Amino acid sequence: MNKTDRLLAIVLELQSREVVRGEDLADLFETSVRTIYRDIQALSEAGVPIIGAPGTGYSLMKGYFLPPISFTVEEAVTLLIGTDFIEQRFDDEYRVRAQAAQRKIEAILSENVRNETSRVRKALRLLAPGKRVALSKERENFEKIRRAILVERKIRFHYSKGTGDSKGNHHSDRTVAPYGLVLVEGSWMLVARCDLRQDIRHFRLSRMTELIDLEERFELPAQFNLKEYIPPDDRHLRVRLRFNHDIADKVKESNYHYMEEMEEHQDGLHVVLRVRRLDELLQWVLGWGAGVIVLEPESFRNRIREEASKMLKRY
Repeated sequence: MNKTDRLLAIVLELQSREVVRGEDLADLFETSVRTIYRDIQALSEAGVPIIGAPGTGYSLMKGYFLPPISFTVEEAVTLLIGTDFIEQRFDDEYRVRAQAAQRKIEAILSENVRNETSRVRKALRLLAPGKRVALSKERENFEKIRRAILVERKIRFHYSKGTGDSKGNHHSDRTVAPYGLVLVEGSWMLVARCDLRQDIRHFRLSRMTELIDLEERFELPAQFNLKEYIPPDDRHLRVRLRFNHDIADKVKESNYHYMEEMEEHQDGLHVVLRVRRLDELLQWVLGWGAGVIVLEPESFRNRIREEASKMLKRY
């Protein structure tokens, strides 16, 4: 990074944080603290109102703002694709904001960069997965949940599970404290503390109905950080399958989230999966027809055999 780029980056860093130590700036830009001191002096002489407090760090005078001077084609494309994504997968309020941001970004681009950015974007396209009906319901729930998270209020909804519980029930009513929203493999998931289970649970927005806001407040635990949150792995059942060679590529491309290992053998593609319950795999395995065989466990082989027998009787 040359000196000019570093000076601008320092101002943007100071603009985004209240106080920054010289040592932290040196680490960030991979230079010496002495160089940072000289850079701060050069910025001050150029009229940037930097306040320095011994033993504390540097900060910008309140109210000072330096807008970005320019974007490269790659930077502009990155930002504009981001607005495209928000238009597709966020609620109506954010979709309007994304469109406004897009217009502002395009307005400050030079003609050459704007034309080149437009050319690159025409060669790229984001396709939203799922049907329009499902996406519409997901967006509606997203907006309600997002607002509930911001004001720290609980929500209640009717939930439909893909697989039943130990008693075979697929439906339940849940009251939860919403902690955060996560996009997982194209679907929005809610991370929340469930009153029924008295623990953190995950819920697909597309499976929620009758969602309402409650007056009851909650407080986000101080130790909870969505960016660092790792859900406990309780998938203890191991399943091994063998796929015919002619569908091996399709299996790999499916990127099924339960798959952990795959290896080519002379007799086919061997795949290892881990699940909480064998029923979670049933429909997926049956969907491959005669192209797959269950190697283990024996109980799952028997379950597939039973389902195949039931199917045969229907025909």
